[in-house]
Amino acid sequence: MSRDFKIGEFTIGANHKPFIIAEMSGNHNGDIKRALKLVKAAADAGAHALKLQTYTADTITINHTGGLFDITDKNSLWFGKNLYELYQTAHTPWEWHKQIFDYAKELGMTAFSSPFDETAVDFLETLDVPAYKIASFESNHFPLLKKVAQTGKPILISSGTSNIDELQESVSYLKECGAKDIIIFKCTSTYPATAENTNVRTIPELKNIFEDCTIGLSDHTMGIGASIAAVTLGARVIEKHFTIARSEGGVDSAFSLEPAELKSLVVETERAFLSLGEIQLNSQKSEQASRQFKRSIYVIKDIVKGEEFTAENIGVIRPGDGIAPKHFEAIIGKKSAVAIARGTPLKEDSIIH
Repeated sequence: MSRDFKIGEFTIGANHKPFIIAEMSGNHNGDIKRALKLVKAAADAGAHALKLQTYTADTITINHTGGLFDITDKNSLWFGKNLYELYQTAHTPWEWHKQIFDYAKELGMTAFSSPFDETAVDFLETLDVPAYKIASFESNHFPLLKKVAQTGKPILISSGTSNIDELQESVSYLKECGAKDIIIFKCTSTYPATAENTNVRTIPELKNIFEDCTIGLSDHTMGIGASIAAVTLGARVIEKHFTIARSEGGVDSAFSLEPAELKSLVVETERAFLSLGEIQLNSQKSEQASRQFKRSIYVIKDIVKGEEFTAENIGVIRPGDGIAPKHFEAIIGKKSAVAIARGTPLKEDSIIH
């Protein structure tokens, strides 16, 4: 059973509402003013956390072409670039981080980042971030895992591109290196992901495999349906990329939520969580007043004393303060002990047995 823990001022745990992370990524388009506008939009939408990515092109790869260094998939959002060019375009300048983090905190959000190498961890430690996210493609970067685990802070790690044995190996290594509070994201590393390849039914299985970890969803689908489904299956942390407007472009804008959609995500995932409640097999206290409007047996035509009850003078109607409808057939043919006016609920003491 995973324990509750905090990221900033927010408590993470099975019995706490979903923690919603707004991922800025490179949707700032290289403009600090746009980046700050994104922070404000995320806060206004009710996101609980803002997340950046901390790297430079040189901390991820080398400037080289040919082979896998080139993005040749014509369906890719980044077709035609090499990896170095992509990361140069998408990275968030490190000198922006403090201003962005401070602004997020001023607006009531917590703020942290995904480091992509050990130098990024050293830098983020100077900013006293409350948690670290390990991106899917970095989950096999054991020197990075060790560095992050040794901070003792909560760690979020995505499962995208990993087989289960690889994910187990990475999580075990994090624990060996000192990590105690770990969130594992079900993640599909396609951009965008489809509803069909998101497979949120995996979430309960991940809860069984990683009993002491919290499970979440890093959601690359369009819309919020997958995230809501994930919450109903046990996810308690949701990560979504966001932008001001997809029409304005940005490296991840094609699969990012706009502000109104992000607000809906916050509202509807919390609503989904609250709706889970507890196992309830009987009517609730809140329904007691409504029970009076269930059907019961009423006199629907004036009856004189000694008259036989028939389908013409009694009926099963609303409201519910007469005899229960299950007795209707047994009453037919019996006689009335008293005169009864139309609109009167039938009671046992009005029947001659």
